Amino acid sequence: MLNNDCFNHVRMGYLMKNQFKTLFLIFGLALIAPTALAAGDATKGKAMTAICAGCHGADGNSAVSSFPKLAGLGEKYIIEQLKAIKDGTDRKVVEMTGMLTNMNEQDFADIAAFYSNQPMQLSGSQAMKVKTNSGMEVDALKLGENLYRAGNSETKTPACTGCHSPKGLGNAPAGYPRIGGQFAAYIEKQLKDYRAGERTTDGSDQQIMRKVAQHLSDSEIKALANYVAGLN
Repeated sequence: MLNNDCFNHVRMGYLMKNQFKTLFLIFGLALIAPTALAAGDATKGKAMTAICAGCHGADGNSAVSSFPKLAGLGEKYIIEQLKAIKDGTDRKVVEMTGMLTNMNEQDFADIAAFYSNQPMQLSGSQAMKVKTNSGMEVDALKLGENLYRAGNSETKTPACTGCHSPKGLGNAPAGYPRIGGQFAAYIEKQLKDYRAGERTTDGSDQQIMRKVAQHLSDSEIKALANYVAGLN
C-alpha cells in the first residue's frame, strides 16, 4: 500500500500531467483557429459583387441566359465553383479570366453568403416539342418531367431529384445547387459540356454529372433543361 507521501506525490504528478494536456490543447487550438475559414459575411460579399453585377445582375439574377443566375445556389456550391474557375483546371470561364486572381477563399465565402441569400427569379418553361432519336416528335415538358423525376431505365440514367430535390431546390449542405428556375439555355449548355468532358467540376472520382449526361441525347437535354427552368 502507498503511504500518504507517496500517494500525494502520485496525485500531484497526475494533476500536473492533466494540466499540461489542457494547456497543450488550449495553445494548440489557439494556433489552429486563425487559419480556419470564418463564416461568409454577406455584407462584405455584397460590396465585392459590384464587379459581378454587369453579367450576373446586382442580386445574382442575370438578365442574359448565357450568364447563369447565382441567386440561391447555395454557399458550398458557389465557393467550389469560384475556386475551380480561379484554378482553371476543372472549369474554364473565359469571361472571368483574371477576375478572381486576387481573391482568397474568405472572399469567396463572403460572396457566396451574399448570393445564396438572394431569391432566384423564375425563368419559366416553354411549351415545345422535341424530336427523339427515332424521329418522333414528343412534348418536351412531359419528356423533361419524366427524365427529371424518373430518369431513363433503358439507358440507366438516374433521376435528377436525388441530388437536386423534387422542386429543383438542390441540397445546399451537400453542395448540390439549385437548378429550378435557372435559364434553360444555360442548363442545356452545362449538360452538353459535362457530356463532352469540357466541364469536370463533378468530382474526379464520382463524375456524377458526366455519368448522367453521357446517356442523354440532344433532344433529352433540351427537354430536361426546359422543364427545369420552370421548377420552383
